[in-house]
Amino acid sequence: MDVVTAQKPQDRLAALLAEDMNAVNTLIRERMASKHAPRIPEVTAHLVEAGGKRLRPMLTLAAARLCGYQGSDHVKLAATVEFIHTATLLHDDVVDESKQRRGRPTANLLWDNQSSVLVGDYLFARSFQLMVETGSLRVLDILANASATIAEGEVLQLTAARDLATTEATYIQIVRGKTAALFSAATEAGAVIASASDEQERALFAYGDALGIAFQIADDLLDYQGESGTIGKNVGDDFREGKLTLPVIKAIAAADAEERAFWQRTIGAGKQEPGDLETALGLLQRHGALEATRRDAVVWAGKARSALEALPDLPVRDMLADLATYVVDRLN
Repeated sequence: MDVVTAQKPQDRLAALLAEDMNAVNTLIRERMASKHAPRIPEVTAHLVEAGGKRLRPMLTLAAARLCGYQGSDHVKLAATVEFIHTATLLHDDVVDESKQRRGRPTANLLWDNQSSVLVGDYLFARSFQLMVETGSLRVLDILANASATIAEGEVLQLTAARDLATTEATYIQIVRGKTAALFSAATEAGAVIASASDEQERALFAYGDALGIAFQIADDLLDYQGESGTIGKNVGDDFREGKLTLPVIKAIAAADAEERAFWQRTIGAGKQEPGDLETALGLLQRHGALEATRRDAVVWAGKARSALEALPDLPVRDMLADLATYVVDRLN
């Protein structure tokens, strides 16, 4: 296998978009500065410089390139997408009382909850300034809607937490809000700024939506079968936090009375004892919940690839298709 084919799809995409991504990173550093509150760049830099994949801004740049865009506003949109993402991470870590993000201590742990929330607010404000600078009301509409949808998804997750009646449909609705909304906004905004056709806009929205759902399902599955060093958090964190992710929802649906009592105690009531995670893993295996979840992720990745068929046959399209494949291949 040669070096090019051995690279991960996101690395090949990053290499193709390197010049644009450098411009995005420069803009991010400029706009996260604050003359009056030095804590803002401190907190933001901790997360922004933490070695994240920058996947969402890359999707905006890739979509714009795929649709033949020649201007520079896609750089502002990509930075906007990253700021929205970073703001939601800062807020999420406070809500989830997380201690680790991308293998490093979270901002709320290193500073405090107040700093994380307020700096997140600052980044949201910065993102809207950047959107306005593009002069596109359509783009503003797409990204403003996505920001509202993300918040809705998080609140829905909060209200569904520890509720054993949560269905797979509600789970997908949560995922579509908290994760897929920004993926689809990132790709759709790239198409809009490039003045793409309605068909291409719809195709890139559908790609981002399906990719985001596949990505989150895979992430939730890795929480039960990944390795801490690989997933950047502790295995079983979702279980300990009482999150009803797809593997658990599937296991609960197949549970007998004794198993349901276990899930009610550990997830519903949040009363966990030593050995409960191992018991949970055993139940997930017994009912084939992990494999069924993996199959669902594969289906969504397939939908993402299919959506790309309406777009020009260019190398960047192949990379986006490979990215959808990789999202689920990492589960093998």
